[in-house]
Amino acid sequence: MSDVAATAVILIAHGSRRAEANDDVRAIAQELESRGEYAMVDVAYLELAEPSIPAAAQTCVARGAKRVLLMPYFLSAGRHVVEDLQRHCCELSEAHPHVAIELCPPLGVHPLMLDIICDRLRERLNDESR
Repeated sequence: MSDVAATAVILIAHGSRRAEANDDVRAIAQELESRGEYAMVDVAYLELAEPSIPAAAQTCVARGAKRVLLMPYFLSAGRHVVEDLQRHCCELSEAHPHVAIELCPPLGVHPLMLDIICDRLRERLNDESR
């Protein structure tokens, strides 16, 4: 099994009581998985929705992941990312010492974020001109 074949990604969102919000995250995860860069892509929620982060990690490990990348679907490194997700990363590493579990940075101030913002602004302007 190559490194990529043994790498899982868990896209982690806050979680919502609104099913539509959780569905958005699942749709992004499906698109990421369809690109074929990672053997497994799963979704987890910090709270208010299932699966939980530990449950998603257990699923990935059970499916043979040797490396799990915890990808926060958060815009900034607020308390949830800095404290809660880091705590989950440490706990999962202890629970699965044979698996490399790593916390990725949040979406944050990535150069493409400005492109996304500009695109959304153009969408609104185009809607108003119709």
